[in-house]
Amino acid sequence: MLAKKEKTNFNKLQKCLRRNMGEAIADYNMIEDGDKIMVCLSGGKDSYTLLDILLSLQKSAPIKFELIAVNLDQKQPGFPEQVLPNYLKSIEVPFEIIEEDTYSVVKRVIPEGKTTCGLCSRLRRGVIYGWAEKNGINKIALGHHRDDIIETLFLNMFFGGKLKSMPPKLNSDDGKHIVIRPLAYAKEKDIAQYAKFKEFPIIPCNLCGSQENLQRQNIKMMLQDWDRKYPGRIETIFKSITNVAPSHLADTDLFDFKSLQQSSNEEDLLFDAPEFNSAAEDKGALNPLNIVNLS
Repeated sequence: MLAKKEKTNFNKLQKCLRRNMGEAIADYNMIEDGDKIMVCLSGGKDSYTLLDILLSLQKSAPIKFELIAVNLDQKQPGFPEQVLPNYLKSIEVPFEIIEEDTYSVVKRVIPEGKTTCGLCSRLRRGVIYGWAEKNGINKIALGHHRDDIIETLFLNMFFGGKLKSMPPKLNSDDGKHIVIRPLAYAKEKDIAQYAKFKEFPIIPCNLCGSQENLQRQNIKMMLQDWDRKYPGRIETIFKSITNVAPSHLADTDLFDFKSLQQSSNEEDLLFDAPEFNSAAEDKGALNPLNIVNLS
């Protein structure tokens, strides 16, 4: 039993996560009446929280939708195969355990010491998509949260040369599956605290022998350091993902720069940008042509 203060803190945290999820679902129209949603459960804090909050919202939602928890047993050595079934039975949630030995495939294909996550993820996704199609699932819910989305943004920038992240909602490459991330607005530290309160039976994530020095871990540490030194920076970074100006980037496929012409209705649109004028005023350069004073 939780003490009174702990109970109060738990209630606040639960309300926060419910609000985060409710706003994300509404903003991206993630869940609709009659949906049959597969909740992908790995045994980690994120997917447990995803399922728990979705079940909570399901009880009070003005629409009807079905939830089924699905775990892929990839046959990693030492995987505690009874943990998830026992938990899901205890909370009386419909579930399915899919058994598919993708672990052996990954170990056979990927050289020792190399990162296995990429191939493992693709194989896992294929199995999940296949099961969803066979069982009339029209939405697949994943447990990625706000921090995952930001980490992926920097991973793609630093190592992939792409301005790309995880969208809260997407259509799969074959167009057959809608993938949703209801925890897109939730902070990882809130999820970790919630999982601690709920005492979820966490399954360790190192069963596959994945390397601890993966680049994602380095990005995570960088962001955590920023969060300590510069409160609010992470929130601003996430907000930027939702507030994109294609004409102020440099992707010629995204914006038609080649056809861009000077407008005949303005004397000089070059110096009409708010950020330019703001910088000029800060430097005391009231004349927009006084470029030297901006250096």
